[in-house]
Parts: sequence; structure tokens; C-alpha cells
Amino acid sequence: MILKAKQITKSYGDLHILNGVNLEIKEREIVSIVGSSGAGKTTLLQILGTLDQPSSGELSIDNMNPFELSQNELSAFRNQKLGFIFQFHQLLPEFTATENVMLPGLIRGDAKKQAKERAEMLLEKIGLQDRLNHKPSQLSGGEQQRAAVCRALFNEPKIIFGDEPSGNLDTRNSQELHELFFALREEFNQTFVIVTHNKELAAMADRTLTMKDGDFIQ
Repeated sequence: MILKAKQITKSYGDLHILNGVNLEIKEREIVSIVGSSGAGKTTLLQILGTLDQPSSGELSIDNMNPFELSQNELSAFRNQKLGFIFQFHQLLPEFTATENVMLPGLIRGDAKKQAKERAEMLLEKIGLQDRLNHKPSQLSGGEQQRAAVCRALFNEPKIIFGDEPSGNLDTRNSQELHELFFALREEFNQTFVIVTHNKELAAMADRTLTMKDGDFIQ
């Protein structure tokens, strides 16, 4: 298992968001998490992605407990092992597509030339070879999200977490993005955990888990 979560809880005072969630993810698996607003999906995803800490419980990613690391070590772990795709692409507006995709490598300390070559390779693989030097404002919504996928892939992460990755796209671009996830799984052996309201994406996944009141329902 690439990820194991055991009895994860999250509370804010008397407000209980997660109630002892258990989850195991295999390598190369694509898992979708669905449920109504307020069910705890995004909170769980943030904890699995080490962006937030649980109130209690255990998390293991690639046989490590990230919450035992120092803040600097955790930042490095997140940069090297995890990728993120959000509903709003969160590309930096002043940078080109290539420069945005390069960022995780530059943060890791890669040489600029090598980072640029890898960024261009990834963008070309997903059909953005004519958009390398375009800034986000010059890209369509689907192109922006594809560039965000390349950024998530840059450091060859163990897992990519998606929080409503197609939530801001029209039907055609959503379908293309969903198909891209499966193509990337085939090419890069990529693992995905995706929170989504999109029924088509949920149905395509290897497993669909439904959350209600802070836990998965059977």
C-alpha cells in the first residue's frame, strides 16, 4: 500500500469533521471520493496531502509517517512525494506555462536547464507544445488545468491529490482531463486520489468511496 490512514479524526472544538476514517490506497490506483458538501471530503484530502494535521490517528505514505517530520522535512516530503491539482489551477499569472510547471523542480534544487527540459517534455506529452511560453491568461480553462497537472507530475510524486480538478471546466474539457488521468497512470504508474462531484469521473475510477458525516459509508 502506498498510503494507509488509520482512525483519522479532525475536530474544531465541539465540531467533529472526521470521525475515525480508515483508508488504504494501492500503487497505480485511481480512487474517487464523493459525498455531499460538508461530508468531510476536502478536510480528509488536506490531511492525506499533509496540508493539515489530524486531531488523532495515523498516516503512512510510502512507509513514512509525514507528521513525525520537522516542518522543513515535511515541506521537502510534500514537494518530492506528493502532487496537487485544485479546482482553480493556481498557476502564477506572471509566469509562462513552462515556468509554472518548473517550479516544483526549482524548489527541490534542480538546475534550471534540466527543469525547463522536463517541464517542456511534460507539456508536450499532454498536447501543449504550442503553449509553452503562454501565460495563464492566454490559455483556455482546459489548458490551464493541464498545465497544473504537469506541475503536479513534475517531481514524479507517489500520489497526486485532486480537489474537484474538473469542477471549473465544461463537459468536453472535463472529459479530456479525466481521460488524461488514466493515460498518466498507464505511462507514469501514477496514483490518484480525487475528491469530485463529477459522476462521470467517479464512475471511471477504480474505486469510488462515499463520505457522509465525516466517515466512509459502506
